[in-house]
Amino acid sequence: MKVKDVAEILEELAPLEYAEDFDNVGLLVGDQDMNVTDILVTLDSLENVIDEAISKSCNLIISFHPILFKGIKNLTGSNYIERAVIKAIQNNISIYCLHTALDNAKDGVNAKICDVLGVKQTKILIPQKGTIKKLTTYVPESHANVLLNGLFKAGAGSIGNYSECSFTVEGTGSYKAGKNANPVKGNKGELHLEKETQINVTFPRNKEKSILSALFDNHLYEEVAYEISTLENVDSQIGMGMIGELEKPLDEKHFLSFIKNKMNVSCIRHSGFLGKKIQKVAVLGGSGAFAIGAAKKYGADIFITSDVKYHQFFEAENKILIADIGHYETEQFTKNLLVDYLTKKMPNFAISLSESITNPIKYY
Repeated sequence: MKVKDVAEILEELAPLEYAEDFDNVGLLVGDQDMNVTDILVTLDSLENVIDEAISKSCNLIISFHPILFKGIKNLTGSNYIERAVIKAIQNNISIYCLHTALDNAKDGVNAKICDVLGVKQTKILIPQKGTIKKLTTYVPESHANVLLNGLFKAGAGSIGNYSECSFTVEGTGSYKAGKNANPVKGNKGELHLEKETQINVTFPRNKEKSILSALFDNHLYEEVAYEISTLENVDSQIGMGMIGELEKPLDEKHFLSFIKNKMNVSCIRHSGFLGKKIQKVAVLGGSGAFAIGAAKKYGADIFITSDVKYHQFFEAENKILIADIGHYETEQFTKNLLVDYLTKKMPNFAISLSESITNPIKYY
């Protein structure tokens, strides 16, 4: 199995197209055609993690956070980023990163937090925009079903719990083939009128390449007329954060103690207690203060995240309990999620959970 084969499996879980624009995801170090021996899964690909990979004979590191985030102009080993990258290159170790692609995945970081805390009936807190596209094309009536079936197989036409969704319109298409054309119907130099079907199907943004391949492979015409547009509709299965409910409501202090136990947290920074039960829970792994408004909008009793600044706690406005449990702490089970996923997908492959501690924050 090559690096690109493992990447393809990972992108079934977390398509890179859904990563945030500011992010740096995918293969950051190494050769996609390299044969993989063993895999090490980590939150951060630091120098001690590279050492662990070397000791375990792993030549592919799957990291949640990207070791290369901003551009670098030289590799001299002057800081922790350059030292890690240099050591990885010297030892022929590839590094692949998922980060916000996994944050936005339905079964990603936030789903794992909800699972650990027993939050049920979950849905995405902030659905990502621009993830649904629409293809419009035109085909002879006699060939419409063939083309539709090809598009469906490529992943078009799924809307929520429904599949093979489309809209068709019958009409008349016209064209005049030039002297160098090879028309399937009609003659060169003559205006041809053809009974055609206009086909409209939606598809997820990450499948555009396969949809276009299916369009060209299954269409009759030498020149295929088509349009692709991005819809304003949101996909409720893709986006940041999650919100759901506990099976039974708990008082605030009891639930914070429950979080400390389940998430291995030594302390929690939080806004003022409101004197009410906690049942509706919103979560967002990593730096999630930007979602406080969304958590309030959907009536969450508590919002669990990290990296909340002093003035951002004021945004609770006596409407919600904000709990900052730490950046590492919100994401710590992500590597377990990835190991479990890859083990199911590649049961005969050696996949190791990193034992290296990468949390830079200590508590006294």
